[in-house]
Amino acid sequence: MQHSITLPQDPAQQYLLRIGDTCLILAQRIAEWSGHAPVLEEDIALSNMALDLIGQARAVLTLAGKPSGHDEDQLAFLREERHYYNPTLVELPRGDFAFTVLRNTLVATFLSLLWRELLQSRNAELAAIAGQALKEARYHQEHAADWVVRLGDGTQESHRRAQAAVDALWHYTPELFSSDTVDLHAEQTGLGPRWESLQPSWLAEMQSVLEAANLRLPQDSAFVSSGKRGVHSEHLGYMLAEMQHLQRAYPGGAW
Repeated sequence: MQHSITLPQDPAQQYLLRIGDTCLILAQRIAEWSGHAPVLEEDIALSNMALDLIGQARAVLTLAGKPSGHDEDQLAFLREERHYYNPTLVELPRGDFAFTVLRNTLVATFLSLLWRELLQSRNAELAAIAGQALKEARYHQEHAADWVVRLGDGTQESHRRAQAAVDALWHYTPELFSSDTVDLHAEQTGLGPRWESLQPSWLAEMQSVLEAANLRLPQDSAFVSSGKRGVHSEHLGYMLAEMQHLQRAYPGGAW
């Protein structure tokens, strides 16, 4: 059985891992819809979006691994749960279709804003990754938001499910914008923006979508999730067990 890798507590690397892990874990959840989406066209669309996110994750994880000498496969498959730094929002079980398209809208809107800012990163490789990823994130955002509006402003049942998704997911969104020393280091070194700085634009865009969908925001909650710090829900461990089994059982295996 392959042993887990350990990483130094480097803020620049953790900043990159937060981005790469967000894309990687959301891609896994979206990929669970392959063969199960409500219509064939959406089955293909969700699969393609998962592949886009995997591509973004590979690029960022490759960059993140350079200082410690690890490649993207080692970072994806050989870390322990506590060393993943994705926000809890993306690891939650896939839920129904309304849950999925709302989460995709929440995250794609965030990623669109983040990639746009990362075009100005002092790290030339990260800026180049952002150039391609921004185009994909904008498509994901538009596609998912269209579905949120269709469901929210659709039948009584679709509206009920869409509102249930808002009520379930909204309380996980503050974590996206919680700042710490990792964010501060990225801002000071020019690596990337503090995620907190993206919140006003993100909130304005999300309110516009939800208003068009006739969906209401739930009341504020004191709850703040902590996946960005490596403290996850019970769901991530099960996902990683499935993701990592082949790599750990057959280290270095190749087709």
